[in-house]
Amino acid sequence: MGTFAVTYDYSAASTAGRDEHRPRHVEFLQKQFDDGRLVKSGPFGPEEDPGALLIIEADSKAAVEALMDQDPFYLNGLVAQRRIRQWNVFFDATTAANAGADAARR
Repeated sequence: MGTFAVTYDYSAASTAGRDEHRPRHVEFLQKQFDDGRLVKSGPFGPEEDPGALLIIEADSKAAVEALMDQDPFYLNGLVAQRRIRQWNVFFDATTAANAGADAARR
């Protein structure tokens, strides 16, 4: 299983479309989160260019691409640019916390 960083760039012209399709987009992301594929996601801050970062766990980059092709924002042409990159995680607070708890139980 690999970890992948997915970035979305939105154009300013897509604001109304994103507002319209946001409920289905959030529903899609919620399902991915509930199924353990989506680790974290959210839009960039107000001082940044419009876009979002999603951290996905999957077997391959192709699997992430196929999954994210189903996002209503992507299906409706609201993502100006999407980038999928494998991310090799070295430090992870969740993993470190779990490792510490496992060691304490031994």
